[in-house]
Amino acid sequence: MGFQANPIKFGTDGWRGVIAADFTMERVAKLAPLCAKVLQEDNPHGKLMVVGFDRRFLAEDFALVASQALQEYGYDILLADSYAPTPAFSWAAYSQNALGALVLTASHNPAQYLGLKVKGAFGGSVSGDVTSRIEALLDTDLPKPTEVGTITKFDPWDSYTKQLASLVDVSAIVEGISVGKLDVIVDVMHGAASTGLGRILGCNINEINSQRDPLFGGNAPEPLARYIPELFREVKERGKNDSDALRVGLVFDGDCDRIAAVDSEGNYCSTQILIPIFIEHLSQRRGLKGEIVKTVSGSDLIPKVADLFNIPLSETPIGYKYIAEKMLKTQVLVGGEESGGVGYSTHIPERDALLSALYVLEAMVKSGKGIGELYGDLQKKTNFISQYDRIDLTLGSMEQKNQLQATLASKPLEEIAGKKVIDCLAIDGYKYRLEDESWLLIRFSGTEPLLRLYSEGNSLKTVHENLNWAKAEFS
Repeated sequence: MGFQANPIKFGTDGWRGVIAADFTMERVAKLAPLCAKVLQEDNPHGKLMVVGFDRRFLAEDFALVASQALQEYGYDILLADSYAPTPAFSWAAYSQNALGALVLTASHNPAQYLGLKVKGAFGGSVSGDVTSRIEALLDTDLPKPTEVGTITKFDPWDSYTKQLASLVDVSAIVEGISVGKLDVIVDVMHGAASTGLGRILGCNINEINSQRDPLFGGNAPEPLARYIPELFREVKERGKNDSDALRVGLVFDGDCDRIAAVDSEGNYCSTQILIPIFIEHLSQRRGLKGEIVKTVSGSDLIPKVADLFNIPLSETPIGYKYIAEKMLKTQVLVGGEESGGVGYSTHIPERDALLSALYVLEAMVKSGKGIGELYGDLQKKTNFISQYDRIDLTLGSMEQKNQLQATLASKPLEEIAGKKVIDCLAIDGYKYRLEDESWLLIRFSGTEPLLRLYSEGNSLKTVHENLNWAKAEFS
């Protein structure tokens, strides 16, 4: 039997595939004009497209192929002259009044992958309806116009960094760094965040893993604790030399739309910890308005902090596109997901890790506190202390996954890890609240025999009891 590539299928944020197997020059050349055609349906007179790329293997070559294919079909292209964060290209689509942007990136996926993200004219990820319409055209041969378009190179950093700088008190952050009040260490994971904070702040920032490495040091460029041992070491070492500075380690994923942090004590801080800090900082110190949007896997501290400051809150399925849809309809102060993506009403409806990093630094310098202390204060104010963890569980087959999904739908669980189930939220998988006020979320991958298990409770012991119970029950 000959080799057969996987079909082009858009996931929660774009299409991704293994380079040279699924993700080929031919397929990208075919797909790019189809994306533009669908985007043009909402703007029949527009023909400007932005094309950008990250630092993955051959990403700039694929971007050129996409641009040339668009040009053949009469579109005018702004092609990036260097790598940049994905949100920089979303901003370019919005600020240049383009039909949208195509970004050659596989985000946080392992090194063998490349992908294509489609961004709309509004400056964010397009809806599932748009990607479905693109997929429906895959067997279509578009007629070529008589006139070809143009390709113009542009600097993707210039306007973008000026926009981000306008949203924070840059001088206060820079002064904090220059006088030694702030000590900032940044792990860019060999990705597109490299040089970003330095460009925005106009000062030297201590970056690690800043050189281009298409293998990402042998790990996926995802801001998880297990992938950032060097950042933990760096934060610890610098603490020995200067214990008085407000110290923070910041880490970005491969295309710089996800963030995590390490506090001065060396604790890993996911967006479960950062989002409550953003809510307090933007509402109380900056006086900004808008609702909070969290995904179903978000920490219970988020609604408690929203209540503390009398801010409305809504909950969505997992996937930033659901938050973006809310941002297009209403003013959203902070919209975030536990996997690292956070967006703000001050900016475009797009998760932006560099803007999140700036808000972390601004919150620290304005409060005079590190993120560990800021988080601890919020726990005290809400009288809520919790721990969180998640695991992925690989099942034997898609059939097993489908059978389990059907069983949970028809026979809801009544007890988990010896604890009574109080209620179940089913907007995305099954989120069970238990009698000890902990919760367990069970979600199913749409494309793999995979269970995603999430839990929060008053201790790591409780969290791991819930996760281990699910692992034993469903393996």
